[in-house]
Amino acid sequence: MKLLKISFLLFSFFYFEFSYSQHVIQTTIPDSTSHWKSKNSVGLDLSEISFLNWSAGGNSSISGLLKGNFTRKYTGTNTKWFSELILRYGVNKQDGIELRKTDDAIHVNSTFGYRTDTLSNWYHSAKFNFNSQFTNGYAYPNTDISISKPFAPAYIFLGVGAEYANKEQKINVYISPLTMKMTLVLDQLLANQGAFGVAKAVYDVNGVLISEGKKSKTELGFLVTASNKKDVVKNITMDNKLSLYSDYINKFGNIDVDWQLQFDLVVNEHVRANIGSHLIYDDDIKAKKEIDGQQVTIGPKLQLKQILGVGLVYDL
Repeated sequence: MKLLKISFLLFSFFYFEFSYSQHVIQTTIPDSTSHWKSKNSVGLDLSEISFLNWSAGGNSSISGLLKGNFTRKYTGTNTKWFSELILRYGVNKQDGIELRKTDDAIHVNSTFGYRTDTLSNWYHSAKFNFNSQFTNGYAYPNTDISISKPFAPAYIFLGVGAEYANKEQKINVYISPLTMKMTLVLDQLLANQGAFGVAKAVYDVNGVLISEGKKSKTELGFLVTASNKKDVVKNITMDNKLSLYSDYINKFGNIDVDWQLQFDLVVNEHVRANIGSHLIYDDDIKAKKEIDGQQVTIGPKLQLKQILGVGLVYDL
C-alpha cells in the first residue's frame, strides 16, 4: 500500500509538472528601429520512473533540470556586442538514496567587436567569460566533504584578439594571443588542498600550518574558440562549440579543452528534444575517488557529460 501511495504521488507530480511547469518560455523582442535584439528562454525538463513488484528489479527515481538562457545582441554598421547568461541546475532522487545534483552551471559570456569596413568578416574583439556554480559538489556517495563550492572554483577569462564572424554560414572563430585566466577558489579548506591548481597550504613536519593556501591563480595565455550552428537535416540543428587555452608560463603547450556538442530536434511546433555531450580536460582539475572509505585525489582525468532532454516549447 505504501508503494502504491508513493507511485501515485510520483505520477501525480510528474503529470502536473509535465503538463504545466515543463514549458520552455522563449521571448524575442523585435524592434526594427533598434540595433538591439533580445532573447529569453526558461525551461524545466522532468523524467520519472516508478516500479511496483517489477520482477526485473530497479529503483524508482525522478529527475529535474531547470535551465535558462538570456541573450542581448547589439549590431551596428561596424560594431557588434553579444552578451549571454546561461543558467542550469539539475537534481535526481532515487529510492533509498539522498537527493543528488546532476547539473550546476553559471556562465556569462560577452564579446565586443569592431571592424574597419562593412565588407570584412574580421573584427578587432575583446572577450569576457565567467563560469561558476550555485551549490556544493560532492564525489558521491561521500556527502561529508565538498569537492567544489560556489566560487570554488570560478573562472574568469579576459582577453583581446581577432574574431571571424560569418553570419550566413553561422561560423564564429576567435583567436586571442593575450588572454588572462583567473581561477578563484574562495573556500579556504579547498584552497589549502591546492584544489583547481591554486598554490596549496604549507605545513611543517608535524603538520602545523605555516601559511594558508592561495585563493586565486592568474595565468596569461593563448585562447582559441570556435562555434558553428547549422541545420543537419530538416528539424535537426547542430550547435558545436570548442574552446582551447594554453598558459604561456606554466607548461605552455599543455592545452585546456572545453568542447560542447548539441543536437536540437523539433518534433512538432511545441515538442522538442535535445541530445548533447560536454567534454572537459584541464590539468589543474584533479579527480576524486572513494577508496576504502577515504576520498583520494587521483590526478587529472578527462571529464565527459552526456545529456538527453525532452520538453515543451512555446514561442511568444
